[in-house]
Amino acid sequence: MKIERFIGGLLDSNGYVISAKESGDYCYIIDPGYNPKRYLEYLEEKDLQLKGIILTHHHSDHVGGAWRIHQETDAPIFLHINDADKYDYPVDEYLEEGDRLPLSNWETLLVLHTPGHTQGSVCLMAERSKVCFTGDTIFNVDLGRTDLEDGSERAMNRSCKYVVNAWPNEVTIYPGHGDPATMKEVRKINREFLDIIEG
Repeated sequence: MKIERFIGGLLDSNGYVISAKESGDYCYIIDPGYNPKRYLEYLEEKDLQLKGIILTHHHSDHVGGAWRIHQETDAPIFLHINDADKYDYPVDEYLEEGDRLPLSNWETLLVLHTPGHTQGSVCLMAERSKVCFTGDTIFNVDLGRTDLEDGSERAMNRSCKYVVNAWPNEVTIYPGHGDPATMKEVRKINREFLDIIEG
């Protein structure tokens, strides 16, 4: 899998363009929070055809550039239905637990509903590549905030215990902020996650 990371804004939010060698010129954009022009230029430079814009949750530092990219490419916007009413623009496809978005003939993105940071937060697992895009659910060293408008500490605890903790050590997370890390590393250095799992 080819992963290109874009960092933007005061919060150093991560957005990604992902593609697979076998998929030819197809790709998805995940969480384009800032600088939509950079994404559009990258698509043109690499001659990529955009299959969709996937939003892991509704916060502006992750969705800010999505509508401009949609207008320029006509690519559909994907977001979980529980976050859709907090997004300022139309959503083309509602994400639900268990949905699979095809990336190539051999790889899909499995939608995992992980509420806690927001009610509709999702993670996107590429099982064969052992890669997961986690938005603001879990980072390398901590977890997403649960004290914002529609956050829930209780929901975050459930998401960590019953979803994230099931991921093998070999999975590499690509979070909404900060650097990627393997789950093996997360299980050593992420104290907030460990406190929930061990509690």
